[in-house]
Amino acid sequence: MKILVINGPNINMLGIREPGIYGSHSFDDLLALLQDTARELGVEVLQFQSNHEGDIVDKIQWAHGKIDGIVINPAAYTHTSVAILDALKAVSIPAVEVHISDVDSRESFRQISYAGLACRKTIKGHGLEGYREAIAYLKNLLGHSQEKTDFSATSD
Repeated sequence: MKILVINGPNINMLGIREPGIYGSHSFDDLLALLQDTARELGVEVLQFQSNHEGDIVDKIQWAHGKIDGIVINPAAYTHTSVAILDALKAVSIPAVEVHISDVDSRESFRQISYAGLACRKTIKGHGLEGYREAIAYLKNLLGHSQEKTDFSATSD
């Protein structure tokens, strides 16, 4: 099972950027958590981060036919990008939206999530652990889907 984790703008600045909101963990800490989670859950996790909307759209499109699930933290593009929403809808890969901070308790413009409209679940305010939760959710979801597919393929 392959899961693609996509991080949007400024996530590479974790630990430096507003630690009162995002915590003191660095981007390298996030990458280590993703590796540990992949090993613990027995899934393959690929990581992608970009500060550029078009690169994120391109990566989502690239995932079609190659990736089983997507964990996405579109960061600031959450609230502005119909292009990312459309890309997620186009590929129809089960996706989970993650936000490190509790966006519900922040500025009013952060209450809108375009990407979330194409996601099965949104995890907010759980810090980096939200990524682990999202990967586990997708593993469970996709594992059940694969079991059903396997079962229906063998039943007469």
